[in-house]
Amino acid sequence: MSNAIFIPALQLSAVDRTYGQGEQQLNVLGQLDFSLYAGQAVALIAPSGAGKSTLLHIAGLLEQPSAGEVYLNGKPTSHMDDAGRTSLRRADIGFVYQFHHLLPEFSALENVMMPQLIRGLSRGVAQTRAQELLSYLGLEARLKHRPGELSGGEQQRVAIARAVANGPRVLLADEPTGNLDPKTADHVFETLSALVKASGLAALVATHNMELASRMDRRVTLRDGKIVELS
Repeated sequence: MSNAIFIPALQLSAVDRTYGQGEQQLNVLGQLDFSLYAGQAVALIAPSGAGKSTLLHIAGLLEQPSAGEVYLNGKPTSHMDDAGRTSLRRADIGFVYQFHHLLPEFSALENVMMPQLIRGLSRGVAQTRAQELLSYLGLEARLKHRPGELSGGEQQRVAIARAVANGPRVLLADEPTGNLDPKTADHVFETLSALVKASGLAALVATHNMELASRMDRRVTLRDGKIVELS
């Protein structure tokens, strides 16, 4: 059996993040270690101010750590320039936020096609992939609808489809069900979970919803700038 399955899709090793505040230094993350594997959904449960957003930004290559290393599929990223990080992020990392951030003037189909076109895929390939994803997420009848014509849950499912349109290895989600009612949140969560298992994605999901967190593979929190596993 290949050892590749034992290589984390995402690994943070001895990561520090310090911000300057006048003459003082604010240490948000300190010697943080974390590994995330393919096909695994991990809930990040942390209070406001604990460093959750900083962790997600560093994991998503949106922000450089002050020290330490971020590995994607075993490969270090700290040596990369901005163009290299952007290219890697576009190909290997998907993002889902609390607010869907869909482009209002485009249909659901076009919103999911957009990141593929930016990556350089042909319109035909992008459209086929977008149709397949949206149909898998139960939105085959809503392809031509613009965000304003979709429910909150439908908008968030379109956002999930857009996040995985380029076939990323890692999905980072920041309160993806935070604006939804419990029933809709459950539906979106089940959709996300099914996608993780079917595609082998590695997903880190920040959430305050303890019921949903309890159904993920692992639960972690942030304490004193470090990741701590929860039972």
